[in-house]
Amino acid sequence: MTGNGGGDPRTYVPQGADLLDPVLTHHIVNSLGWRGLRPLQEESIVPLTAGEDAVLLAPTAGGKTEAAAFPLLSRMAKGGWKGTSVLYVCPLKALLNNLLPRLETYSGWLGRTAALWHGDVTTGRRRRILADRPDILLTTPESLEAMLVSAHVDHRAFFAGLHSIVVDEVHAFAGDDRGWHLLAVLERLQRVADRPLQRIGLSATVGNPDDLLTWLQGSGHGRRVGSVVAPHLVPAPETDGARTLSGPVVDRTPVPTPAGPPPGDVQLDYVGSVPNAATMIAALHRSEKRLVFCESRRMVEELGEQLRAKGVTVFLSHASLSVDERRRAEEAFSDARDCVIVSTSTLELGIDVGDLDRVIQLDAPASVASFLQRIGRTGRRPGTSRNCLFLALSEDGLLAAAALLLKWSQGWVEPVVPPPEPRHIVAQQLLALCLQEHRVGEELWREWWNGLGPFGKPAEPVVRHLVEHGYLDRDGGMLFIGPEAERRFGHRHFMNLTAVFTAPPEFTVMNGRTEIGRTDPDLLTEEVAGPRRLLLAGRSWLVTYIDWSRKRCFVEPADGGGRAKWSGFGQARIGSFDLIRAQRDVLMGTDPPVQLTRRAESRLAEAREKCLEGVHPGGTLITRRGDGDVRWWTWAGQRANATLAASLSAVTLPGRRVSDQWIRLRDEVTPEEWQRSFTDAADRLCLPEVDERAVKGLKFADALPSRLAQATLAARLTDETGARAVLAERVRFQNMTGLD
Repeated sequence: MTGNGGGDPRTYVPQGADLLDPVLTHHIVNSLGWRGLRPLQEESIVPLTAGEDAVLLAPTAGGKTEAAAFPLLSRMAKGGWKGTSVLYVCPLKALLNNLLPRLETYSGWLGRTAALWHGDVTTGRRRRILADRPDILLTTPESLEAMLVSAHVDHRAFFAGLHSIVVDEVHAFAGDDRGWHLLAVLERLQRVADRPLQRIGLSATVGNPDDLLTWLQGSGHGRRVGSVVAPHLVPAPETDGARTLSGPVVDRTPVPTPAGPPPGDVQLDYVGSVPNAATMIAALHRSEKRLVFCESRRMVEELGEQLRAKGVTVFLSHASLSVDERRRAEEAFSDARDCVIVSTSTLELGIDVGDLDRVIQLDAPASVASFLQRIGRTGRRPGTSRNCLFLALSEDGLLAAAALLLKWSQGWVEPVVPPPEPRHIVAQQLLALCLQEHRVGEELWREWWNGLGPFGKPAEPVVRHLVEHGYLDRDGGMLFIGPEAERRFGHRHFMNLTAVFTAPPEFTVMNGRTEIGRTDPDLLTEEVAGPRRLLLAGRSWLVTYIDWSRKRCFVEPADGGGRAKWSGFGQARIGSFDLIRAQRDVLMGTDPPVQLTRRAESRLAEAREKCLEGVHPGGTLITRRGDGDVRWWTWAGQRANATLAASLSAVTLPGRRVSDQWIRLRDEVTPEEWQRSFTDAADRLCLPEVDERAVKGLKFADALPSRLAQATLAARLTDETGARAVLAERVRFQNMTGLD
């Protein structure tokens, strides 16, 4: 059997193959034509068929879906599971759509079924699913929440046969509030099913896989056996209590392979602008399929328009394009050859767009983990290697890319860390539970989350606030939905309660009856000279009519001059401590071990010359410029710097002016003040102050006491570990009269 998931086939003798259903094994050999399983698929058989929780790690195209599906289908057949017994949860609807045909095929071999349930699935199709439950349901956390609270779904009957849950791209959940929401929903499902649920996470390489497993297990950690299965990583020496794969537990601590440049063709170039990037992309690698990643929707649109003007066959993908527009682009790109698809992170995850020849990155992605996902889209065909061309649009983009590639070359990947103190998710879950159960005992609500951290005793102040402010009513020892929750969230059957992020207001853009996508309302209200034009789907459109009541904008094709814009409520990109420190290393002369063009080398040399005053290998620097601007160059990232600025408030500039690289100090700071404040900060770190207006971007923040909402946001804007690392370093003063 030849392992699935792309790349060169490898032949193995599967361990535990006798644990797979014989009908399934027959089809793996005869229908798929495999001679062996890939390593991950082989090593997952024993723990998953034993019912253990697990996190399965493999690079992109490592066969993770089959590694989970084959053992679970075998368990399903052997145990005679009835009804919907497996949930397959993904962060993106497009990924679910892409996976459905494969899971339908695999389950069909055993006479089982798989079906899709998310926001784009029709009402008629949902009714058929409720009447004839599939064995495997592919869905999102938001759709699961909607099923639990819906008056049209008997959730106790529907989920009565549930045994296992697969969370694909689990790292994409764990790092933000969707992860807390997912965990809370899984705990509620476990109580509805009245049995422990096996939890399986699928992920590309992460920096802390054991922590990711602990997180995924939720209340089951310490009560259930868990395994990290990662055959592509080097296992650490086993402890006395650890057992090998042949036993009932896989207890291994993966560590990265030895440091050094990973395999693959990676180049870094400096082009200086989007038009220059378009010129490069149009000229390079003709007759090949190229996937270009951009860090904003506006950049996707601008690059798409530039490429189309140069005669390149180009397709676009981002979250504000209509579902049909994205699907058409992905299908056309999959079938085409000499073409380019330009995308935000929407194509970073495991959506199949066919065999790619090249990946191109404008500036740098936010993380090494993201880069690993993107470069993993290439090199899937025999005889090809993974590759990525970085095109930096600015000096900052060049430095960020060089730093990221330096950390990547050292085998470093970010740990996945859940955001702390998710009190707003606690509020949402309490309201959702009361909507689900209609009435919940005021002393029994904790049991629904089985002791899961934030949803236990720490949630009591949130419950009190919800009752005091009318979000919940209390009567006869029972809690139920109150008038304030009805007013704020009751629209369209509480649909707004099922999503944990606030979506910015956008207008739907229509060309006749065809939806093109959505645009920022600012583009429709700001003053313009002449006709109003939009840029969407890589084309310019003339605005002909705006339906303000229905938030619709009607357009016709235009020859050019369109603009793209999306505001959003998210924060600006914030660098991590490790990546910003890598930027300092680059400025001090360390090049990433990748191919640098002459332009990149020249621009890096200029950056190094300009930043001489702010970098030093022996610690941090404080400098005074000629205009009296005093800066502490920490190179610690914005969160650590915000923590330091709050902790050294006696000497920092009012307003907490910080960046990833520096902290502004008061112009008149004295040596004595600095030393005293520095010593105090080492003993007592403070949380950054949070403007009340910043809390508005935190969905459900209004359902929290103001002080708790601000405390939640402050906890997420701090980096205590990074701040302490800076405080432990030597500080040098340059051009500072009286401080040298």
